[in-house]
Amino acid sequence: MEEKPTESSIEKPKTKGESLMKGTLILTIAGLVVKVIGSLNWIFVSRILGGEGIGLYQMAFPIYFFALSVSTAGVPVAISIITAERVAVKDIFGARRVFHISMVLMFITGLFFSLLTYFGAGWLIEYHFIRDPRAYWSVVVLAPTVFFVTLLASSRGYLQGWQRMTPTAVSQIVEQIFRVVTMIALADLFLPYGLEYAAAGASLGAGAGAVTGLIVLVYYHWQLDRDILRDYTPNELLPKPDAPQESWQSIIKRLFKLALPVSAASIMLPVVSNLDLAIVPQRLEVAGYTVNEATELFGYLTGMAVPLINLSTIITASLAVSIIPALSEAKALKDMSSVYDNTAQGIRISNFVCFPAFVVVCVLATPISTLIYNAPGAGPAVWACSFSIVLLGLHQVSTGILQGLGHPSIPMVNMVIAAAAKVALNWTLTAIPSLGIIGASFATAADMGVAAIINMFFIAKYIGYHMEWGHLMKAIGASAVMAVAVKGFYELTLSWWHLGVVSTFGAVFFGCAVYIATMIAIGGIGERDMEHVPMLGRPSIKFLKRIGVFK
Repeated sequence: MEEKPTESSIEKPKTKGESLMKGTLILTIAGLVVKVIGSLNWIFVSRILGGEGIGLYQMAFPIYFFALSVSTAGVPVAISIITAERVAVKDIFGARRVFHISMVLMFITGLFFSLLTYFGAGWLIEYHFIRDPRAYWSVVVLAPTVFFVTLLASSRGYLQGWQRMTPTAVSQIVEQIFRVVTMIALADLFLPYGLEYAAAGASLGAGAGAVTGLIVLVYYHWQLDRDILRDYTPNELLPKPDAPQESWQSIIKRLFKLALPVSAASIMLPVVSNLDLAIVPQRLEVAGYTVNEATELFGYLTGMAVPLINLSTIITASLAVSIIPALSEAKALKDMSSVYDNTAQGIRISNFVCFPAFVVVCVLATPISTLIYNAPGAGPAVWACSFSIVLLGLHQVSTGILQGLGHPSIPMVNMVIAAAAKVALNWTLTAIPSLGIIGASFATAADMGVAAIINMFFIAKYIGYHMEWGHLMKAIGASAVMAVAVKGFYELTLSWWHLGVVSTFGAVFFGCAVYIATMIAIGGIGERDMEHVPMLGRPSIKFLKRIGVFK
């Protein structure tokens, strides 16, 4: 490990953003709000368009998402890393220059893929990549959205590089609100003219959301510029005389070097999904299920269990975004103590939040499936997938750590290796009659586990961090106590009131309270940990000192 500088030798940037915990909390709240609004949106849009109209809408979106993935995936991460590095060494001119160059690059890229989507819509229909010609208008109206979302990604990445997560959070919420309102209004407005026009009207919502999100970010850019002018002298805003100015070609090359592995990793997700589609139903039939049964079980896994797992790790997904600029800044300052501390804090947070989420989904798999999906048959798949939660959380955070350390290609390669392991396990386990869809669920957990373990190996290699086994065992112990509490509360209250909703929600809240209390009692949460919790940390410390828990 590199020798760390003394505190006096490290100059912190003046215009600071949110702390790691605060940034994570802000993005988590925004993510939850966006998901709730999106869920409500589908209720209204489905009522307007019906199954056929939703089908037309969904035919266009894979094309849009592919164009968007190629044009933007990895860009926010790359800009965030380079900006954080420049800000850390007080090269404000360099940070702004990176943003201007990236915006020009994204303007050209977004315009290219936007035009490609627009003029390629007819070709996609003609050659039957899109089977229903009525989806043409939905593809066409999505084309301009590619351009605006590309600019949005670049803008968010720059602000995240300043460790300002509030702009991303607010713009995501505003974008979702305008998207939903526009979708519902235009779908209803155009419905009398035909279902294809109603689906196209709903597709226009994405563009409306992107434009309003961009407008919100313009305000935050103005606010950042105002803070920069306040905190830095005119000389500090000029090119640094002691450092040669990097050429725009070199900056673009670095942006691509950082962004391409992240883009490739994001493209791996739909690739793995398509492999699941090709393998799992077929191997379920080998295990003895009929075609209809295999389809139903596959729906339980991909449409019910996996979304629940992704929802359970929304905090670690936000943490992965927040930790990238924090580590990039510390690394640029050669402050290896902060690099190590932020890494350790990120892994501890991941374990702290993912273990109770795992307990809830594992113990209450069938009640949750019944409550949310009205599908108790999904319980076994949800139960088996619950083991993915801790592994997925660790994978997300460790990926963010490696990206923040400037090694984005490592998580991408690890995902390929993990995907190969998943394919082999899917092929083997799913065909075993006693496992079936549970085998496929275990393969999903193994996918995340393999990627996370290899990530942790490289983190140890680069900064010397190893899993804190003492803290991990405390989280496991508290989770075991929580599991007993959740199971007991659910069964006891269900026998009293016979209300599944009350028993399920009550068991979740009671179990979380038991988990936190147990962690505090066994030293899994200390005063220093609670100091980092925004808003609730200091009042909680005062209360715990008053009752004698903390000295």
